[in-house]
Amino acid sequence: MELHDVWFVLIAVLWTGYFFLEGFDFGVGILTKLLARDRPERRVLINTIGPVWDGNEVWLLTAGGATFAAFPEWYATLFSGFYLPLLIILVCLIVRGVAFEYRAKRPEERWQRNWEQAIFWTSLVPAVLWGVAFGNIVRGVKIDAEMEYVGTFGDLLNPYAILGGLVTLSLFTFHGTVFVALKTVGDIRERARKLARTLGVITAAFALGFLSWTQAEKGDGFSLVAMIVAVLALVGAVGANQMGREGWSFALSGLTIAAAVAMLFLTLFPNVMPSSLNEQWSLTVTNASSSPYTLKIMTWCAAIATPVVLLYQGWTYWVFRKRIGTQHIADPH
Repeated sequence: MELHDVWFVLIAVLWTGYFFLEGFDFGVGILTKLLARDRPERRVLINTIGPVWDGNEVWLLTAGGATFAAFPEWYATLFSGFYLPLLIILVCLIVRGVAFEYRAKRPEERWQRNWEQAIFWTSLVPAVLWGVAFGNIVRGVKIDAEMEYVGTFGDLLNPYAILGGLVTLSLFTFHGTVFVALKTVGDIRERARKLARTLGVITAAFALGFLSWTQAEKGDGFSLVAMIVAVLALVGAVGANQMGREGWSFALSGLTIAAAVAMLFLTLFPNVMPSSLNEQWSLTVTNASSSPYTLKIMTWCAAIATPVVLLYQGWTYWVFRKRIGTQHIADPH
């Protein structure tokens, strides 16, 4: 296996980690409107991700940085062609981080309500746009012979990509609901389990349609295996939630995300961005990659730094592993 193939796999792993971790982050943010009934319950939901949300976003920075260094042509075409949706995602992530930090800085009702609205919308919008973006990457976009995107923003809003956005929205919300059930006690935990049952059915319908469409147009035997794993894991997550096994349900919903992302990257390889104008103009792991020397240096750096990051983040989750409820929320007055 060549180094550019290795880095294609590593970037797939980074995106899997990001969607696994930030997925339930987005889901919890969306649940501040769907599940929470009052301000103490919204505070419980926000506190479940309060110690970890910023660490989860590191996976996005790493995935973007790795793409820039390992596949500069891919990075340039992706970020120029998808400039508007990626800019919207970036603005949402900035506002979302500010909202988490500033929401409790003042006691006024209007102040806190506005920041909570910001948390909801800046969680929902990226959850949709990431699915739209990856749907277009897999489907193929208008790339010319100069490796430049020549389409418009409207070209990105096609039925396949929109269905992909609905899949990520429903899947991340389901993932977040299961996480809330795992991290809370009392009435909010029970309502999260009931909501997860409904969301699981909706997610399964969207995911089965999108993955079947992907398999029919782009898939092979390996992607079919990944699709089957994703579907079975989602069914298992719903079943485990029904039995009150939140830990298993969360693990299986995470496996659903991992298998779905793996399927998308399997259908891509050896392309990184297919051209819908001419297959010969597609960006591949070969024509879009950096030099072998650059990839070699990156591999050594990744081998040293990655275990440290994983250990630190794992330790963070272990420290903040206990369940919380409204009884743990201090009186704001």
